[in-house]
Amino acid sequence: MNAQRRKKIQQAVEMLAAARDLLTEALEEETEAFDNMPESFQDGERGDQMQDYISALEDTVSTIEDAEGVAEACGCEV
Repeated sequence: MNAQRRKKIQQAVEMLAAARDLLTEALEEETEAFDNMPESFQDGERGDQMQDYISALEDTVSTIEDAEGVAEACGCEV
């Protein structure tokens, strides 16, 4: 792989890392908000929605981590 393509991949990896960090922060905040809700709200519709958001954020962070791993396999450092 030439230097120009390697540089493009490295830029993409850096963007993925930034996105992962932002999403992880949002995940932590949403999880904390859910944990601080009264149990009666956690078990209600709002709690169910928050759990869906948490699950979606976890899946998204995991997918980004997988993409970072693929880029590493190309010989690009994260």
